[in-house]
Amino acid sequence: MSAASFLLKDKDMFFFFFIKKKVSIKGVGLHSGQPAQVTFSPAPENTGIFFVRKDLKGQPALSVKADLVQATTLATTLGGKDFSVSTVEHCLSALAAYRIDNLFIELEGAEIPICDGSAREFLRALEEAEVIEQGATRKYMYIDEPIYFGTEEKHACLLPHQGLRVTCTIEFPHPQIGLQKMDIEVDEYSFSKEIASARTFGFLKDVEKLKAQGLAKGGSLENAVVLDHERVLNEEGLRFPDEFVRHKVLDALGDIVTLGYPIMGHLVLYKTGHDLMNKFVKKVLSSPQSYRIVELASAARPLESWDPLRWTP
Repeated sequence: MSAASFLLKDKDMFFFFFIKKKVSIKGVGLHSGQPAQVTFSPAPENTGIFFVRKDLKGQPALSVKADLVQATTLATTLGGKDFSVSTVEHCLSALAAYRIDNLFIELEGAEIPICDGSAREFLRALEEAEVIEQGATRKYMYIDEPIYFGTEEKHACLLPHQGLRVTCTIEFPHPQIGLQKMDIEVDEYSFSKEIASARTFGFLKDVEKLKAQGLAKGGSLENAVVLDHERVLNEEGLRFPDEFVRHKVLDALGDIVTLGYPIMGHLVLYKTGHDLMNKFVKKVLSSPQSYRIVELASAARPLESWDPLRWTP
């Protein structure tokens, strides 16, 4: 079954999905500016997601776990004793939306290709690789009680919810951004239509500073939305009027993959970034009284509907 037909079928969340064949994506690294390539390679049931450096001796592997997050400056970097890999969030968000829980991501280089700054190319790769159902029943992190981390200025919380819902609010003092909010039930279809093509963004005033720090060397108008003090510099403009908050949802979906389980809950985000998300994931993992690991069939009982606008941490 191709990913395209998978989007149109009735949703059956009981099972893992994986890919049928290998597919590669080439490009440049956003921060390194160096050639980068990843190959999605099928993995057996109950494997998990691993980055594998095919170009290093012994082909070392790195699991996608919160305690291996090594850096969070403008991107999420995973690292171990053998290698690190940067800008993983766009790739991981596509896997989360398509319920790919078993996969080898083979690397040629230390960074994931930035492509056009969104997750669109990763979805196209999954379609080419053919998403198919595995026999194992999928396990979820099922949220029973609210889990909160942060301050009044920036925070994240998880609330009980049947499914995966994200409410995200951002605010930037820029005439093209300002206050933006998105509330979305996330599944394969909504991700592909509403989130996947939202690009990363940055400000022209920060470019030279970032490059002096060894960052954003591969950044351009081809792979990011760039703003000066008053306007968007990309000739084609925005893909959505609120593309900025949509990309923040995309980033967050990638970052929560480091939980090690897909979640059933309502993720509420206020001015979050990669650093806060990593700390929040660790807070969730340290709050076992607030969640349980279940197979979907055992999580079907109705829950009280939590309203984040009325809930006070």
